Amino acid sequence: MTKILTLLLLLSSMAFSLDWAKNLDTALSKAKREHKTLMVFVEGEHCRWCKKMKHRTISDDAVEKRLEKFVVVEVMRENVQAMSHLPSVRGVPTIFFMKADKTVLEEVIGYFCVEDFLSYIDDVEKKTR
Repeated sequence: MTKILTLLLLLSSMAFSLDWAKNLDTALSKAKREHKTLMVFVEGEHCRWCKKMKHRTISDDAVEKRLEKFVVVEVMRENVQAMSHLPSVRGVPTIFFMKADKTVLEEVIGYFCVEDFLSYIDDVEKKTR
């Protein structure tokens, strides 16, 4: 019985798992090819708020479901090469919603709960209609 419950939990967590791009260049190419908006999650290696944002907010089922329409990618602030292709980051976590041509539609700085983050997604979707 325990094995069955464990398997069901594993499968349910995989059902809404986002398909994160491997790097910024790949994400930009995919966004351009698929005519999608890009969500760039900039985090710091030792940033506890970044970890909370990923594990509490972005991994929430409702947020993941909404982000399926986007190309999503993580960028480490310490990655100088990737950061050179992004607008200036004043703190982490920072999330850029942008077009494939790097036009920023929305910038989200700091930790946000699920409800507040969903409102940012709403704003981005209104701008891309």
